[in-house]
This record gives sequence, structure tokens and C-alpha cells, in this order.
Amino acid sequence: MSGVPWRVMADGVELAVRVTPRASREAIGGVVADAAGRPQLAIRVSAPPADGRANEAVVRLLARALGVARSRVVLARGASARSKSLHIHGPPAELEARLRQLVGAGRRGS
Repeated sequence: MSGVPWRVMADGVELAVRVTPRASREAIGGVVADAAGRPQLAIRVSAPPADGRANEAVVRLLARALGVARSRVVLARGASARSKSLHIHGPPAELEARLRQLVGAGRRGS
């Protein structure tokens, strides 16, 4: 696996995540690889996957970790899957710098 789990866009970044619902604690882990070897940011949330509660917990956790408003983090793909894509609106360079710090702090291998 190589690369980062995000893609810089004109209005922000698109972030690939792998979610584990019903975890004992909420945390943002390191970068892991999906079955095809693509990088994803590992995220654990305590909420169950029912009724979109885990998705909302992921959005809240990422918004808090990146220091952006919750309304700037939008689930783009994967509402009912563990692998999701989120679009984070804001200055791309600033968001990428925050993601690099976040990934460095939570690195745990693939």
C-alpha cells in the first residue's frame, strides 16, 4: 500500500475511510489498505450502524479532529458500507496539512 487516503479537490478533500461501528471507544487510527490495496483511514465509533447513527458519529468525529464545522463534512459514498468516502469542504492545503498530522498521530500500519 502506498499513498494517502485522501484526494485534494478544488473545494476541499475527498477522504476514504474504513469504519468499525460498535467499538468500545471512538478513535481515528492509522492508514489501512482495502482489499484492492487502496489506502483508507481507519475510524472506530461506538454508535451502531442502524439508522445512520454510525455515519453521523464518523462525521462528528472527523469534524472535531480536523477542527471544522460538522456541516463541512459530507458523506459522499458508502452510507451502508464500512468503506466510505467523505467530502470535507474547506481550504485544501489547510485540510491536507491537518490530515497529515492526524494520520501521523494515529499511524498503525496496514
